[in-house]
Amino acid sequence: MAGEGPIDAPLMIVGEQPGDREDLAGRPFVGPAGQLFDSVAVEVGLDRRAVFITNAVKHFKFTPRGKRRIHQSPNKGEIASCRPWLMQEIAQVSPALIIAMGATAVHSLTGDGMRLMQRRGTVEQSPDGVPVLITLHPSAVLRAPDDASLRDLFAKDLARAVTMRDQIAALEARTSAIQ
Repeated sequence: MAGEGPIDAPLMIVGEQPGDREDLAGRPFVGPAGQLFDSVAVEVGLDRRAVFITNAVKHFKFTPRGKRRIHQSPNKGEIASCRPWLMQEIAQVSPALIIAMGATAVHSLTGDGMRLMQRRGTVEQSPDGVPVLITLHPSAVLRAPDDASLRDLFAKDLARAVTMRDQIAALEARTSAIQ
């Protein structure tokens, strides 16, 4: 499943993989995790229509259980095989900042998906040199509904991304004015 959003977006959101609802709709972040993302994005002043949203893994991996399709985490081989499509999207959009949501996205963008909560809130570099802000996936917040601190951490990271995006845009405008 390809991403969506403005092809010149300064901010790119990379999730892990489509969920059941995303797979059926053919669009990223339209299920419960997407609804939580949208809610927190509005709170911190992030307009979903102004960002490019995609997933590191382009297919929904699941195990059938009766009429339900139960999410399965992608393995390293699946992450690696989908990586060229993600890199192509990054090259097309050329974002100033990428938000990596969840271990699969972090692994695809940095080569290491381990120690997510220790790295959460930090900025690393993609192989192409694009800054990557690491955060948890909104589905992690949904899996721990009694832990409001996870939602707060997620909101803090999205707010930081808005600030970073604005700082990068201001710097680019100053650089253009000088040239």
